[in-house]
Amino acid sequence: MSSLSRSQLLQSATAFCDVFAQKKDLNVILSHFSTTHQVSAVEHGEKALAPFLGRSFEGLDGIRAYFETIAALLSYEDMEFSEFTVDTEARRVACKGKAKFTWNQTKESWDEMFAYLLDFDDSGKITHYQVWADSGAAYLARNGQLDKIRKGES
Repeated sequence: MSSLSRSQLLQSATAFCDVFAQKKDLNVILSHFSTTHQVSAVEHGEKALAPFLGRSFEGLDGIRAYFETIAALLSYEDMEFSEFTVDTEARRVACKGKAKFTWNQTKESWDEMFAYLLDFDDSGKITHYQVWADSGAAYLARNGQLDKIRKGES
């Protein structure tokens, strides 16, 4: 496993996070994924809660499908990333993100903290993209129940 420096891994991770936060074109987002290694995206959570949760999207076509699904169902604003932790031996970067998300169909919104774990190839391109997020808020917003719960209604 050839090594990338801490600064190279950090630059690759922040560049990806920046283009996602800035809502760049999907092809720009996909350009941060490896074309020489198998790639995957997983947003951890219960599959039944949302179509993008709890399954692995494999290959560049799968990664495209994941981000297209996210874009069709959710919008976001004020996305920021912080607390980047770099593991040069594993070629892995973890970070914390925050944003305001809206479920497009119901227009219900929530502020969310989430975590990314990004694995990289020897060229600094993402091979494995993992997300841990507030799937409960997404599910409630999807079903138009989040605002009712906030108001103490059931």
